[in-house]
Amino acid sequence: MTKSPIGGNRSGRKLGQKVKKGKLKASSRRWIERHINDPYVQRAQLEGYRARAAFKLLEIDEKHKILAGARRIIDLGAAPGSWSQIAAKVTNSTDADPRVAAIDFLEMDPIPGVRFLQMDFLDPEAPEMLKQAIGGTPDLVISDMAAPTTGHRQTDHLRTMHLCEVAAHFAVDVLAKGGHFLAKTFQGGTERDLLNMLKQNFRQVIHVKPASSRAESVEMFLLAKDFKGRQAADSEETAEDAAAE
Repeated sequence: MTKSPIGGNRSGRKLGQKVKKGKLKASSRRWIERHINDPYVQRAQLEGYRARAAFKLLEIDEKHKILAGARRIIDLGAAPGSWSQIAAKVTNSTDADPRVAAIDFLEMDPIPGVRFLQMDFLDPEAPEMLKQAIGGTPDLVISDMAAPTTGHRQTDHLRTMHLCEVAAHFAVDVLAKGGHFLAKTFQGGTERDLLNMLKQNFRQVIHVKPASSRAESVEMFLLAKDFKGRQAADSEETAEDAAAE
């Protein structure tokens, strides 16, 4: 069970530490203070995860069981690698038998059992390279991709939603029947066309916000469960088109 850090911590570090003013801007100092005092950051360091984001995936899985039975996983926007760490563990992936493929335009230190592609997921060649890297059909596609922020909320929302949409179409193209898709989105509304597409292809589509996602953050996660399979989804869409005529 994934428990939320409460009270103190087991890392030996005191909560409420301050950063000396020095030459830092006030905003930078506040960010550093929040980061070093974040119990999820401290717990990630203690448990060997590369980022606090690990607990977002673990908390979502605790309720929705998307990792259970996963044999192959594709991780989009993987750096620094905490989700890939979890994926490699649950799939028993090894370098000799890799069952996890990950991609990011940022560098990422190697993880045993993870085939990493350092490239932009929007590169036309990326989807096919991921398919080849995974060595089989994935049961789960996870995406923590977010566009670099501009400071303009609506622009940031639209850019990240575009990544979410591209990831969703990729998931529909590669997932095994019964597989799941999880992607970061932002509060402000998921595009209706995207939701409709996912509902045609998956048996359940919901938004979730795990406890480890900071309360002030506008991020949420879009979860599509139980992929119907490409043939079933195509048949359902054909029937809907015929009914509309």
